[in-house]
Amino acid sequence: MNTNKGMALVDRDDDGVDLAFRADVLSGLAQDQKAIPARWLYDDAGSQLFEDITQIPEYYPTRAETEILTERGSEFADKIGPGRAVVEFGSGSSVKTPLLLSSIEPAAYVPLDIAGDFLRASAEQLSAKFPGLPVYPVEADFMRRVELPQEVAEMPKLGFFPGSTIGNMVARTSVDLLRTMRETLGEGSKLLIGMDLIKDADVLRAAYDDAAGVTAEFNLNLLRRINRELDGDIPLEKFAHEARWVDDYARIEMHLVASGELSFTVSGNTFEMNEGESIHTENSHKFDRRTSYTLLLAGGWTPVQRWLDSEDRFSLILADATVPRGAP
Repeated sequence: MNTNKGMALVDRDDDGVDLAFRADVLSGLAQDQKAIPARWLYDDAGSQLFEDITQIPEYYPTRAETEILTERGSEFADKIGPGRAVVEFGSGSSVKTPLLLSSIEPAAYVPLDIAGDFLRASAEQLSAKFPGLPVYPVEADFMRRVELPQEVAEMPKLGFFPGSTIGNMVARTSVDLLRTMRETLGEGSKLLIGMDLIKDADVLRAAYDDAAGVTAEFNLNLLRRINRELDGDIPLEKFAHEARWVDDYARIEMHLVASGELSFTVSGNTFEMNEGESIHTENSHKFDRRTSYTLLLAGGWTPVQRWLDSEDRFSLILADATVPRGAP
């Protein structure tokens, strides 16, 4: 097995609390519209719940993206070429990754994820599938520039960002992330990124509020994490999951809605909510060709090719790191 034990790049206090998590939660709960960045949904339990979501009938993106990765392997090989270190941002269980790695003859694989135990377990499983491939897991918040392992520093790189996670962010944050990815990967790098497409609102709402309630558990798990890691006493039974389609912004919003007046504490800070108030936990923006290309260009990436699944539900886009220019 050829797996490096990996690196941990998460800042924690003496009690092991993730400092960025605490800061985001406390500042988010203090806002008039309470909001917590979606990346904090993905602790180990949240990561597993998301993997469960990908298997439910209503959640189409994983099936659509897997179809593209399965059917277009030769095209990926032609456009990407062999010998690149594949750096996957927010790798999760890496279930789609073998489809890509089997197509392009990579030199190494570097999964980046903030859920450390989940990351390392997934890296071990993938290494077993590719025994000759060096694997270097890195526990890190990929929203910031990441120092990659020295072993891959001089290799040409392909960033892999599947699943339309880019849609979880508002435009300015998405652009910042794309620029950060470019800094992490360096000159001459490529990026293969998933972006979900605009479609019927009923299909979208069902994908984020499934009949079995798996997405609701995923959303509520954020409150469990806050209680466990940040000494909170949030009453989970007084919150309900809600998915809203907001057409003006072309996005699904996930909220945790209070069923009555309540007061709770987190890390010694007291917060109050009225009935009907919510904690906004996730956006999932949907794109068309123009908006996806505009976003990539703003983030320092030049689109090269775009692939769609057979039902035109989802897109995978390959882009090159834009060469700096002094004029239009």
